[in-house]
Formats: sequence, structure tokens, C-alpha cells
Amino acid sequence: MKNEMTVEFSSRSENESFARVTIAAFISQLDPTMDELTEIKTVVSEAVTNAIIHGYNNEEHHKIWMKCTIDDSGEIELIIKDDGIGIANIEEARQPLYTSKPELERSGMGFTIIENFMDSVEVTSSPGSGTTLHMVKQLAKTKTVYN
Repeated sequence: MKNEMTVEFSSRSENESFARVTIAAFISQLDPTMDELTEIKTVVSEAVTNAIIHGYNNEEHHKIWMKCTIDDSGEIELIIKDDGIGIANIEEARQPLYTSKPELERSGMGFTIIENFMDSVEVTSSPGSGTTLHMVKQLAKTKTVYN
């Protein structure tokens, strides 16, 4: 049985913590380990922060969408989407230490962190069309709480 949630929120930096708490509350029904929970919250933080800073240039009047689907097997499917400026060269953006905002002293490790914590990561983007991250993680063990 699958369970899903979708949330839309403004591209404000304070909503990064809202997104982390929201995903943690939703996936808690799968009884993840503390490490798994921390990894997923970190992924959400990185993806939402990238949308705010890089996708929307810190402009607060835009929207970010987060969708999460979970199932009895412990698989988590997570999609985070923005309608921002997009990424011209996805492969370049995925390189460790790459940042499009060096003046902000960004570490350039967002995609690297996301890829290390998730089992699969697909990035869809083009200039002017926004960016969608489609990620999947299989939890090590699962205790089903919902029916």
C-alpha cells in the first residue's frame, strides 16, 4: 500500500526547516533509523536551499513543491521541484565543489550530498523551466504503521 503527501511553500529561507520537519514527520511512520532520518532531512535541506538560492536567486515570492510517496517495502520516493531559472549544464552542476554562486561562498557540495544519501537521483532541468529532483531511497528495515 502506498501513502503520499504533497506540500507547496514559498521560496523563503525559513521554509527550509519547515520542509525538513514535514518530511521527517511523514516518513516516521516507516520507523526509519536515526541515520536514515538524518540523511533524508539533509537531502531535503540541500534541495530546498538550492531551489531558493540558485533557482530563485533568493527571491521570496515563488513556490517550491515537495512530494513524497512511501510504501510498505520502505521505499521513499521524493520529488522537489521549482519553477526557477533552471540549470544550463546539469553534469557540471553535479560536480563536487561546483557552485554557480561563488560570491556567496557556497560549498558546491549539494548534489554530491544528495547523491550520497539517496539510492537514485534524477535531475531534470533546463534554462527558464525550473528544476525537478526525483530521488529514491530504500530503508534498511520497515515497520508498517499505516494500513
